[in-house]
Amino acid sequence: MEKILIIDDDMELTDLLVEFLKDFKYKVFVHHSPISGLEALKKETVDLVLLDIMLPEMDGFQVLRKIRETSETPVMMLTAKGDVSD
Repeated sequence: MEKILIIDDDMELTDLLVEFLKDFKYKVFVHHSPISGLEALKKETVDLVLLDIMLPEMDGFQVLRKIRETSETPVMMLTAKGDVSD
């Protein structure tokens, strides 16, 4: 079973993503804090990380840099930003 880690502070969105992804037989781990998400990634091997850009404590780009220090796991960035410059 493929595993996905979601790091996003929006609980409503993560609930929807979990419901959707479980229908396709993915095992999904959710962390609403970037720090707890990074800790989970040290303990659990996953096939994909879905990462919010706007997070408390540190932004998604900082989290991505931390992930890349130790992992080449694919990361998809999630954002509510809509401007081209973003």
